[in-house]
Amino acid sequence: MPIQVLPSQLINQIAAGEVIERPASVVKELLENSLDAGATDIEVDIESGGSHRIRVRDNGAGIQRQDIPLALSRHATSKIASLDDLEQIHSLGFRGEALPSIASVSRLKLSSRQPDDTSGWSFQSDGSGSPAEAAPAAHPVGTSVDVRDLFYNTPARRKFLRTETTEFRHIEQVVRRIALSRFPVGVTLQHNRKSVLQLAPAKTRAEQEHRLARICGEAFLDQAVHIEHSAAGLKLAGWVAAPTFSRSQPDLQYFYVNGRMVRDKLVTHAVRQAYADVLYHGRHPAYVLFLEMDPAGVDVNAHPTKHEVRFRDSRLVHDFLFRTLHDTLAAIRPAEDLPPPRPNRPLHALDIRSGEGAAVQQSPMPLGIREQVAGYAALHPGAAANGKPATPAHRQDADHPLGHALAQLQGVYILAQNHNGLVIVDMHAAHERITYEGLKASHASDGVRTQPLLVPLSIAVSEREADVCESRQDWFAVLGFEIDRTGPEQLLVRQVPVLLYDTDIEGLVRDVLADMLEQGDSRRVEISVNEVLSTMACHGSVRANRHMTIEEMNALLREMEITERSGQCNHGRPTWVEVSLDELDKLFLRGR
Repeated sequence: MPIQVLPSQLINQIAAGEVIERPASVVKELLENSLDAGATDIEVDIESGGSHRIRVRDNGAGIQRQDIPLALSRHATSKIASLDDLEQIHSLGFRGEALPSIASVSRLKLSSRQPDDTSGWSFQSDGSGSPAEAAPAAHPVGTSVDVRDLFYNTPARRKFLRTETTEFRHIEQVVRRIALSRFPVGVTLQHNRKSVLQLAPAKTRAEQEHRLARICGEAFLDQAVHIEHSAAGLKLAGWVAAPTFSRSQPDLQYFYVNGRMVRDKLVTHAVRQAYADVLYHGRHPAYVLFLEMDPAGVDVNAHPTKHEVRFRDSRLVHDFLFRTLHDTLAAIRPAEDLPPPRPNRPLHALDIRSGEGAAVQQSPMPLGIREQVAGYAALHPGAAANGKPATPAHRQDADHPLGHALAQLQGVYILAQNHNGLVIVDMHAAHERITYEGLKASHASDGVRTQPLLVPLSIAVSEREADVCESRQDWFAVLGFEIDRTGPEQLLVRQVPVLLYDTDIEGLVRDVLADMLEQGDSRRVEISVNEVLSTMACHGSVRANRHMTIEEMNALLREMEITERSGQCNHGRPTWVEVSLDELDKLFLRGR
C-alpha cells in the first residue's frame, strides 16, 4: 500500500482513542473547557451512564459566532499561540484536540452566547466530518455542549464500555475531583434526571471544608489537618489526614498542580516517605493538596490525557513536599486542635490484621525497664511523695490534653480523665513511640558510627549507577558509607554504618542508586536505620502486665504530649483514644 495522507475524520478518530477513553473522559475535557472559560456555575446532565447523553452547561465567557465551527477543528485553540505559551501553560486545556475528538465519535451539538450578543448560536456535528454552519439559537450567556450516542460510529470502542453504573461512577469521580480543584465554582451533577451532587460555590474556609466533607466524608474532615506553607517559589496548601485515618486503597488522594489534577509518581513517593514513620504497612494516606508553582517549572504536555506532568526541578519539588508533610505530621500532638481517634469512628475500626487474618500481637519480652520507669517518675515531681494516687484539680485537667491517670486496665491500658471525658492509652504503643523518637534524636546528635568491612563488598552495577555513585560519594560518606568505584561497572563498599552492619548492604546500595536515578535522591538509608531503631524501641518499651504507679502513668502522659508523632506507635497503630462525656452518657441512656 502506498503512503497516503489520512482523511481528517480518521485522524480525529485515531486521536479520540488517546483522549476519549470512556464517557468520563468526555466529562473531564468539557469541564476543563468550562473552567478555562471562567465559568462560576456548571451543570452536568448524564443519561445512561454517559453512553446515551452527556450535557455540560456553564456560564462562562462563551464563544464568538465565527469561532464556533472552528472550535471543532483539530488543533484549533484560543489558549496558546506560540512555543513560549506552551512552556508556561496557565490553562487546563491547550492542544485543541478534545472537541474535535469528541465530535468524531458522537453526535455533538455546541451552543454558545457571549455577554454582548443578543442571541446565541448553535453548531451540530454527526461525526461525519461534513462542514456545517452555525445557526441562531436561544441560549443564556455561556456554553452548552450536548454529546449524544458516544462511540455510535466506532462499535469496537462501544463494546469496551462497562455497565451504566460503572461508567457513571467514573463520571462522578471526575466531577468530584474537578469540584475540589475549584472551590469558588458551583457544580451540579444529575443522572437520569435525578440530582446526585449539588455543590454551591465555596469561598470561605468554612464553606470549603463543607464541600470537602461532602466529597471526602465527614470522617476525613474530622481527622484532617489544614496546612499552608511556602518556600523556594513553591506553595503547598490543603488538608492531610492523620495517619490513623489510613485507607486500604488510595481512593482519597487528590493532588493538584496549579489547579490541574495529576497522578504523579514523584508526588506519591514524597507523600509516602513523609508518612513512613507513622503509617501501618499496606495502608494508604488520605489527602487533598494543592501545589502552586511557576508554570514554567512544570511540563503539562507529557501525556494525551494530561494526568501526568514533568517537573523541571524534580528534586526540589520532592524535597519540598516531603519536608512540608513530614514536619506537619510530626507536629500533630494531643495538644493540637485535631480531634483524637474515637472508638465509634471508622479509623478506630481499621481492624489491622496480618496476612493470615489474625490480629497483630507483640509477644512480651522479659526486659527490665526499671531505669526508664524511674525516669518517668522523676518527670512528675508534683505527684505525692508517698506514692499514693494524687487527685488532680479540674483546672489541671484543662492544662493537659491527655488529662491525669486514674488506673491501669488489665496491665495494658492507662485510663485517664481530661476535661472532655475518658482517655484510654495503650501504654506499650505510647512508650514505644517515645523511646523511638528519643533514639532517633540521640542518633542524629551523636553522629553516624561506622564499621569497616573486614572483607570489602564488591557490587556489579550499570555504568549509569556507577556514575551516580561516584558523583555522590560525599553524600554516602555523610551517611557512613565508604564506596569506591573500581571499574566502569564495579563498586567496592569498604565501610558501612554500625546499625546496618548485619543488613543486606548490596540490596540497600542498589535500591539507593535506583532511587537516585529515578527521583534524584534517596532516603532508603535513613529508613533502614530507623527500622533498626524502631525494633530497638519496641524491645525496650514497657510490656504488657507491667504494673505502673499513678505517678509513672502521669509522667508517660506528659511525655506523649511533647513527643512528635505520639498519636501512633512505630507500626502505625493509634496510641490513644478519647471517649467524651456525651458519648458515655449515650451508652447509659442518660438524658433521655
